[in-house]
Amino acid sequence: MNFENIRKEFPVTDEFIFFDHARVAPLPERVRKAVTAFVDDATLFGTVHYETWILELERTRKKFSQLINADIDEVAFVKNTSEGISIVANGFDWQPGDNVVIPSIEFPANVYPWWNLRQRGVETRMVKSIEARVLFDDLIKQVDDRTRILSISSVECNSGFRSDLNRLGAFCKEKGVLFFVDAIQSLGALPMDVKKDHIDFLSADGHKWMLSVEGLGGFYISKRVVDRIRPVTMGWGNVVNAANFMDYDFTLKKDAKKFEEGTPNTMSIHAFGAALDLLLEVGIDNIEKRLMNLGDCIITELNRRDIKIYSSTFSEERSGNISFTLDKDVGPLYSYMMENKVKLTVRDGLVRFSPHFYNNEDEILKVFDLLDGYLKN
Repeated sequence: MNFENIRKEFPVTDEFIFFDHARVAPLPERVRKAVTAFVDDATLFGTVHYETWILELERTRKKFSQLINADIDEVAFVKNTSEGISIVANGFDWQPGDNVVIPSIEFPANVYPWWNLRQRGVETRMVKSIEARVLFDDLIKQVDDRTRILSISSVECNSGFRSDLNRLGAFCKEKGVLFFVDAIQSLGALPMDVKKDHIDFLSADGHKWMLSVEGLGGFYISKRVVDRIRPVTMGWGNVVNAANFMDYDFTLKKDAKKFEEGTPNTMSIHAFGAALDLLLEVGIDNIEKRLMNLGDCIITELNRRDIKIYSSTFSEERSGNISFTLDKDVGPLYSYMMENKVKLTVRDGLVRFSPHFYNNEDEILKVFDLLDGYLKN
């Protein structure tokens, strides 16, 4: 794979070194073209080509199902990761005394929907991390016969810790616990197989590693458990005869589409489809290998400077996110890097690099040259 040719898909490289895909990614050229084509079509023809739009919607649904190895009827579109998590949190038949287990270093999207269940008598058990790592043994110690769901990020947002989903999924299957994965920090960067890893639910917005626009993502619900989750948000789209508007029939769809309550975000789905085309064309295995090589380079440069790495450096626990701390105040670093045309994240006392597959080693070395200048001042 010639990654230098792939760089042509990313005009951002003409202006910036962009190491912030764990936050919001720049759009590839083909995504811009897809959105522009949709806008031009809607402007010139209105809804004349609406049937074609719907064909693209279903094509994108199929692409997302391929990305995670799901069946197409197990996938729905959601506006963000939080919505997918809330679908399950609010639609499950909880009983007072039930509990859900999550790590203590999750992004709030995988915290607040569960905390909101306090009013229904559901406990959220927060498992402490050890040096930014979420240990399997610590998680399973919190599981008991009243645990209904274990929910975890495939990759933790700050530390970049990569969970062993297969081991966790096998444990949950054995114990009869439902397994939810917040996959926003890994989809588009690392392989995902919901069947192999016994995942019951998955949610992820497309605007990070999947290189799409904000406000549109994918939700997976296994057909094994789809009947156990009740749609809470209702509209004309949840039912089997959705197109028969005035023939009221409140029979819900039987698959993941029962959670799509109304008009789809058609333009964003076109963008999402174009981004998924690029990822599948390059190949997720190739992307993972590239990110690990870039990560090796980053870790080498950090070690050369004796900079404390916050992220795990065990190969099986690494992701595209690498975070570290500095002896010097990191507060001004963000502005300093922006002035020098570098985009990264500085948050919670950490500096986070999250390059994607089109970035290269020369960019890494340039960023470290800038970091050296910052540390000297």
